[in-house]
Amino acid sequence: MGQVVLVTGVSRYIGGVLARRLAADPGVDKVIGVDVIPPPRDLGGAEFVRADIRNPMIGKVIAQGDVDTVVHANVIATPTFAGGRTPQKEINVIGTMQLLAACQKASTVKRLVVKSTAAVYGSTPRDPAMFTEEMTAKRLPSSGFGKDSIEVEGYVRGFARRRPDAEILTLRFANIIGPRIRTSITDYFNLPVIPIPFGYDARLQFFHEDDAIAALVRGVTGSTTGVVNLAGDGVLTVVQAAAIARRPFVMVPMAAAGPLGGLGKRFGLVDFSPDQMSFLAFGRGMDTTVMRTTFGFNPTFSTRAAFEDFARTVTPVVPSFDAVTGAVGGLAGVAQQVLGRATGGRL
Repeated sequence: MGQVVLVTGVSRYIGGVLARRLAADPGVDKVIGVDVIPPPRDLGGAEFVRADIRNPMIGKVIAQGDVDTVVHANVIATPTFAGGRTPQKEINVIGTMQLLAACQKASTVKRLVVKSTAAVYGSTPRDPAMFTEEMTAKRLPSSGFGKDSIEVEGYVRGFARRRPDAEILTLRFANIIGPRIRTSITDYFNLPVIPIPFGYDARLQFFHEDDAIAALVRGVTGSTTGVVNLAGDGVLTVVQAAAIARRPFVMVPMAAAGPLGGLGKRFGLVDFSPDQMSFLAFGRGMDTTVMRTTFGFNPTFSTRAAFEDFARTVTPVVPSFDAVTGAVGGLAGVAQQVLGRATGGRL
């Protein structure tokens, strides 16, 4: 008999495509996709159930469906996609608590796959060249998606203690990127002018959206447990990525990075937390030995190839000299104001 899989977060790209892919897998008997709004894309043979994982009613969905495998893909990275920071945190943290409580009570649930993130490692100048799965953040993320993901993984470890009979796999993805998915990092590289913290050129790793879905399918249908880092081969620096995306960039003082992120959020251009801005300064690297050896997964796309596939969808910016001068001047003006306040006007 094949698996009965419940997938959370099917109204967004990764969850929706994953549900459709699993429904077409001969080893899977049934797929139930849940979310608070109907998915905008066809789920194929998957059944959609409108349900909120923050509500204990999710337990009835699991029990009535005789679900044996749960894929938690409903940890939201960007607050604008959830309607703000408060609902984002509620979905990520309260939703995870309710989902895991339901899984704990359901004797049919034998496997849990959690879509997590490399953001749990944070970003500081004291970080190792490559984080392995056993390492922890030098400085814990203090806000946003990274902080939520730390809490989510904590609840997963608690679930593991209470249900030692269940198989648990946590997949820590590098920034997922591609021509169809929209994230805070794709919004950043779609800006007309890319602000980069002065004196820094962070190392970035990416994971292609197609590889992400393939890895999740393998996580559901395979038997690997534990924590696995997932990233494409190699790294790109922020400056290299901006060049590939055909975007001009301007170096701004680190003190101005936060206010610039706030301006981007205000005008709906990009939504970055302070931790994400630190990521753009210090970067992050993950060791992927476990991905290849224990998990047995080899990404089709390298970090560069994944970014290049995304960059093909970015509209080229060919501004006039006056437009570039105005944009750079505006950014420089904001930076000067911030530094002026920080130094009491002594520049």
